[in-house]
Amino acid sequence: MSAPASAARGAPPTAQHHAVFPGSFDPVTLGHLDVIERAARIFEHLTVAVAQHPTKRELLALERRVDLLRAATAHLSNVSVAVFGGLVVDGCRQLGARILVRGIRNATDFEYEAQMARSNQAMAPQVDTVFIASDAEHVHISSTLVRQVAELGGPVELFVPPAVAVSIREVCGAR
Repeated sequence: MSAPASAARGAPPTAQHHAVFPGSFDPVTLGHLDVIERAARIFEHLTVAVAQHPTKRELLALERRVDLLRAATAHLSNVSVAVFGGLVVDGCRQLGARILVRGIRNATDFEYEAQMARSNQAMAPQVDTVFIASDAEHVHISSTLVRQVAELGGPVELFVPPAVAVSIREVCGAR
């Protein structure tokens, strides 16, 4: 795990005001950014934790995802981006964060995320999970959908920030 980019911005946030939003962000979508911006309004500090998912085929390399997230969140002074390896609750412990943020689009997401929250609670009772419901405008967007649209040459700019759309086109054009 790398140190948060904002560590030099001032005193570290208190644990109850430091949240972590983990995900593979392959690619980061407008729905992810909606959750990040809303969580940034709620918590003193938000670390967006980028992970490699061992069973998923990557569209964008880990380093590129980190760069794109940093650019997309540059307007949020209390947001940093870090790379997590291993269990997210271990990353929370290392950062001193006590809150996990998860975005929820639908009932299927809720069932999965509730199961993960209970598992994380069993492993790290001091870490709580907060669910943020997706804005209706973004509820249909998923990274999987974006990857499928990209591979078929569709209009990914409807679902991702402009810089992400450019990166996706570069990768898909190279295939």
